[in-house]
Amino acid sequence: MELTYDGRALVLGDVLVVADLHVGRGTGGELEFPVGSGTDMVERFRDLVARHDPGEVVVAGDLLHSFRTVPRTVDDAVAGLEAACHQAGARLLVTPGNHDTMLESVWDGPTAAQYRVGDTLVLHGHEAPEGEADRYVVGHDHPTIEIEGQRRPCYLVAEGQYHGGDVVMLPSFNRLNAGVRVNAMSADEFQSPLVTDADRLAPVVWDEGARDSREFPPLGEFRRLL
Repeated sequence: MELTYDGRALVLGDVLVVADLHVGRGTGGELEFPVGSGTDMVERFRDLVARHDPGEVVVAGDLLHSFRTVPRTVDDAVAGLEAACHQAGARLLVTPGNHDTMLESVWDGPTAAQYRVGDTLVLHGHEAPEGEADRYVVGHDHPTIEIEGQRRPCYLVAEGQYHGGDVVMLPSFNRLNAGVRVNAMSADEFQSPLVTDADRLAPVVWDEGARDSREFPPLGEFRRLL
C-alpha cells in the first residue's frame, strides 16, 4: 500500500493517520493551552481531512496530554476534530497512547490498541504490537532532525526494522512539541521498542512551502554528511 506524506500526517489508501496531538499541552508543559475549534491544530486537521477525503482517520496515540482533570478547552478541541471528520463523512478512531489516561472523559468513539490497514498496523508505539505486519506506523518519540542548525519535524522510515516489518514513525502533529533531536540517537535511546537499528532510519521532512516531502539518507549515512 502506497504512503503519502502531508503536513505531519500520513495517508494509507483511504485512511489518514496523525499521531501525538497532545491536545491541551501548552508551551510550559503542563500549562493549559486554549485549543478550540478555531485554533491551529484543528484547522490543520480539518484541511487535511478536506484535502484527502479519507474514509477513516486514525489517531496513533496521545490524542491528549496527561491531566488530573481535563480542561474545558480540551473538550472543545476534541469536538472540533470529531466535527471535521463528521462533516467529511470519515470515521475517527483512536489507538490510545501512554498519555491518554483521561481519554474516556472526552472520547466515546471507537478505540483499538492497534488498527490494521491492509498489510499495515497502526499503533502508538510505546508498547510492542500484538501480531505481525509488513509495516508498522507509530508515533510516540516526536522525531526531529537538525539540518544546518535548524530543527525540523520528520518522519523516520526503515525497511525490516521490527521483526522483518518496515517501520514508519510520524512526527508530533502538535507544533508546540519541540520534539526529540534524532541526529545522534542510538536505538536504545528511542522510547519505542519498534526501533531496533537507528542507523537504518531514514528521515523524511515535509516542506510546507513546496507542498512536498524531502527524503534523506538513513541516519547512519546522514550523520557523516551533517
